[in-house]
Amino acid sequence: MRQAGRSLPEYLEVRGSTKMLEACLTPELAAEITLQPVRRHGVDAAILFSDIVIPLRLAGIGVEIAPGVGPVIDSPVRTSADVDRLVAHEPGDHAPIAAAVRAVLSELGDGSSPEHTPLIGFGGAPFTLAAYLVEGRPSRDHLAARALMHADPAAWDRLMTWTADLTGAFLTAQVDAGARAVQLFDSWAGSLSIADYTAHAAPYSRRALDAVAGRVPRVTFGTGTSEILPVMARHGAEVVGVDHRIDLATANARLGGTMPLQGNIDPALLAAPWEVLEAHVRAVIESGREAPAHVVNLGHGVPPETDPTVLTRVVELVHSL
Repeated sequence: MRQAGRSLPEYLEVRGSTKMLEACLTPELAAEITLQPVRRHGVDAAILFSDIVIPLRLAGIGVEIAPGVGPVIDSPVRTSADVDRLVAHEPGDHAPIAAAVRAVLSELGDGSSPEHTPLIGFGGAPFTLAAYLVEGRPSRDHLAARALMHADPAAWDRLMTWTADLTGAFLTAQVDAGARAVQLFDSWAGSLSIADYTAHAAPYSRRALDAVAGRVPRVTFGTGTSEILPVMARHGAEVVGVDHRIDLATANARLGGTMPLQGNIDPALLAAPWEVLEAHVRAVIESGREAPAHVVNLGHGVPPETDPTVLTRVVELVHSL
């Protein structure tokens, strides 16, 4: 998970007082933070240190990460006129992102050899970006976003098309610079019914992922998405990420045994006694054997207070199996 570095003392030291979005847009710093978990834990891939709202910032949208809150939008989008003003913004200059990717690859290698550690690119799914833009900040139920979706479907389509193209350009910049796979992260997809996700979100995720179709493997991941996994799997990805709320064997059955899965160690258990965590990791791997392939990962992000030595032990355990 892209948050793997934030529990590391070296992350806290190198980031210092730099704000989150500025850290993501400082190539040398973003590259260093990307590399820290690879050096520390010996994982099999790196994932670019970035944030879901970086494409918004690059496009000139007023957004900040408020400590203890999350992304906060200066001018939330609530009306058709708001949407029209928003979509007039073009994708911004991705040079800092490309530079960060190249800096990472200068240490990891470009992927031309099996000994090289690949880099996974990262982007926010269109619905999650739209939810932030409409709500103005994180929300538990996304009432305003869901209301706009149904009250003004034409405005919603313009908003989602714009966010999809914004993310598509963001992913393309990373792949052009050398990322070997991409992950689309849909934090809030679980707030939607299967009907709403199918009609008003999934087609736009496909549009974003189609920007790099045929170039690299594509992973789609969301939280609270147990009921919509089959729809997610039909919209542009080769791998489906599964959160900690459903076991992988059940997820595999829902997908008809056709899709490689990613996941889904429960982040809460990183703080449990080792014997509890070890049993859980073994159970996750055993459950994942039902799928055609399994990328072992967490079922959501790394809690900042996680003991880094625990993560290293998890990686060593997985490698031993």
